[in-house]
Amino acid sequence: MSANEFDHPFVATTYDTVEGSREDLDLYASIADEMGARSVLDIGCGTGALAVRLAAEGRAATGVDPAGEMLEVARGKPHAEKVRWIHGTAVDAVPVAEAPEARGLPAELAVMTGNVAQVFTRDEDWLATLRAVHACLVPGGHLVFETRIPERCSWEDWAQQRESRWHAPGVGEVREVFEVSEVDLPLVSFRSDSHLPDGTVVPSTSTLIFRSVEEIIRTLAEAGFEFLETRDAPDRPGREWVVIARRA
Repeated sequence: MSANEFDHPFVATTYDTVEGSREDLDLYASIADEMGARSVLDIGCGTGALAVRLAAEGRAATGVDPAGEMLEVARGKPHAEKVRWIHGTAVDAVPVAEAPEARGLPAELAVMTGNVAQVFTRDEDWLATLRAVHACLVPGGHLVFETRIPERCSWEDWAQQRESRWHAPGVGEVREVFEVSEVDLPLVSFRSDSHLPDGTVVPSTSTLIFRSVEEIIRTLAEAGFEFLETRDAPDRPGREWVVIARRA
């Protein structure tokens, strides 16, 4: 397994099956409409579900992700040819005159969907990402991301989901064994082992950080953002904040 849990052929090709129809992305599309954003940077775009959707709507979309296997899946989707794909991190998307075709374009809106904002467990990495996003945005551009509310203790619900079975196209029935391996707040670590029909086991380990709203506001300010508001996540009401900030 590579250091990036998503940079694995099985994980990438089955990601959309596991995640389902992604109603959670409706919120980001509606915010793009609300803000009139014609250009969007999707950080940690994964298999590109949101980026291709935005591109199909006529927006200039850039998708950036450090997992090459995920981007391979993304490039095979309808409208993928309209998206600028960048293999790397937000730092690699910062527009520079020396490599305009290899990097992102200045964006009016940047987004981090799903768990993306919570994978930066060290302040220095989180701040570096925020500063890179700041450099990717036009003056007055917006950043929107979601993060779980610490007080809701999501990991307690996860701990109940010890085993599940699901069908992977072209593979067969997969037995998923899950465990929360450590809770050392604000960090929560968990492990998932996918047992394939041929006996192969694909392991995945992750650690997420649960930041308070005060920490979020502080780090946004340090990176040059003005915190505007938090909204409820329609797909997880009362469990997540949807944070909206503006490049100051």
